[in-house]
Amino acid sequence: MEPDKIKVLLAEDDKNLGSVLTSYLEAKGYPTTLCVNGQEAFNKFSADTFDFCIVDVMMPVMDGFTLAKEIREVDKKIPILFLTAKAMQEDKLKGFELGADDYVTKPFSMEELLLRMRAIIRRSTESKSMDTSRNIYEVGKFVFDYNRQLLKIEGTGQKLTSKETELLRMLCDNVNNVLDRSIALKKIWHDDSYFNARSMDVYITKLRKYLKADEKIELINVHGVGFKLMINS
Repeated sequence: MEPDKIKVLLAEDDKNLGSVLTSYLEAKGYPTTLCVNGQEAFNKFSADTFDFCIVDVMMPVMDGFTLAKEIREVDKKIPILFLTAKAMQEDKLKGFELGADDYVTKPFSMEELLLRMRAIIRRSTESKSMDTSRNIYEVGKFVFDYNRQLLKIEGTGQKLTSKETELLRMLCDNVNNVLDRSIALKKIWHDDSYFNARSMDVYITKLRKYLKADEKIELINVHGVGFKLMINS
């Protein structure tokens, strides 16, 4: 992917560093949006489309770890590079648990940041090229793009959350067959507790609402067992 096609969201509360980074990245061909706290960054992320996130760990209003968690709820694939003044192993482990692709510890050179960015982008692009063929589903009149977390029908798109995406994929993989409730809970929620089961029911209701645009699709409850995604001829 060419740099000018990659939009960067930069969350950095140090305005001087943020301005320098923004100017540098844009000079290298990466359109960059600077936000000075985590909440502003998440608002921008929710309102626009980005391809790469650079997130400072220590920020006001919403810290970088919380921001990364919120971003991952919306898009589990977008690359995230953390900036940190800390060299603590615990912080790095926490970041990787939240889905960070890499770390740069302050102070750092602009060249180092760019090299790490390019390495992450290269890995992400290679991964997408390998996955694309088996992650596009035709569901009646819908096209479900798993990698982009997008459900489209006749040019209209519905952005899905991570859990909606995983649940719909399991239903698509078992189309016209029963998806066992317990299996789905353990795979997506990692626990088949009562409260997680109620949460899954909410997501099923949301998916049913999205899919009602095609009258030939039914998402039904199979009492005591699970759910079935049916496509009627």
